[in-house]
Amino acid sequence: MIVHIVMFKFKDENKALNMAKVQNKLIKLESKIDGLRSMEVGINFNESDRAFDLSLYSTFETQADLKDYAVHEEHLNVVSFIKEVATETKVVDYILE
Repeated sequence: MIVHIVMFKFKDENKALNMAKVQNKLIKLESKIDGLRSMEVGINFNESDRAFDLSLYSTFETQADLKDYAVHEEHLNVVSFIKEVATETKVVDYILE
């Protein structure tokens, strides 16, 4: 199984609203993209300077499924919105054996 984790920092303007919008948009992808097996999206409550605002944990059967997800139109629509409201993202992908 493939695990895909992304963390986001958001702009201060409309931060809470934009985090909720992104969370909702990401969760909806689970029913729209076949190769996406599971998804969790959480809004952070930790106030540390090191903390990111929102995280995405998703799983795929294969690396090909993850690649298909990355270029899927529905996913790209969400990415477009995220680019408008986020200041930073970090990603890690790994094989869970």
